Amino acid sequence: MLLAIDAGNTNVVFALVEVTAEAREIKARWRIATDPRRTADEYAVWLSQLLALEGYAREQVSAVVISTVVPRALHNLQVLASKYFGGEALIAGRAPLEWGVSIDVDEPASLGADRAVNTIAAHTLHAGDLIVIDFGTATTLDFSDYGGAYKGGIIAPGINLSLDALVAAAAKLPRIAIEAPAVNSVIGRNTVDQMNIGIYWGYIAMIEGLVAWMKAEVGRPVKVIATGGLATLFERHTSVFDAIEPDLTIQGLAIMWQRAHIH
Repeated sequence: MLLAIDAGNTNVVFALVEVTAEAREIKARWRIATDPRRTADEYAVWLSQLLALEGYAREQVSAVVISTVVPRALHNLQVLASKYFGGEALIAGRAPLEWGVSIDVDEPASLGADRAVNTIAAHTLHAGDLIVIDFGTATTLDFSDYGGAYKGGIIAPGINLSLDALVAAAAKLPRIAIEAPAVNSVIGRNTVDQMNIGIYWGYIAMIEGLVAWMKAEVGRPVKVIATGGLATLFERHTSVFDAIEPDLTIQGLAIMWQRAHIH
């Protein structure tokens, strides 16, 4: 049983994954707000209770693997692994969990661990040239070729970040939920509808436009994989996604551990 930890800028996701030579099955997953000050002891109290609620014990976890884009959060997660799970955590991108794929960009070391892990997972699950769209704090669009090499991508503000900035900067605009507009028209007749149209349809237009430009530049058929908590929110109103993989980063961590320790 593997404890996979994906520490992002907004949330830290913990997942319990049963890994065999043939398969990876996510048994449970939990998330907590990212706070680099949170101690290993605080994580342990919270996580132990959630494990128990799902019928698991800490002793069943045989390995811990971490992907993080928040360097300050790493130390306490490593202490969590050593103090409460009895072993040193393995870090994605470091031995023995090296990427194993070409990072063909100008500054390979600057690539976020989650994006490299997503690339590995996507190519394990899907063949050919791929664009992976991850809807997180930032929305990233990453292109990797049919051989699995990461070739580059795009970073855009995440939809929640965009909405936060809009509301913070405009005194009269209210906080709204991010959802598909109730009206079919794209000419809103009140402030809330206008904001909803701008945020929701504006984001879909951005994604569809960027994907179209990326595909035109690649010049070959490209499959588009979406991941992240908000991917399903857009699925009903765009045909740009070929597949949605909600747990792509967790799957990638399990794949990397599986390759290093089973195959």
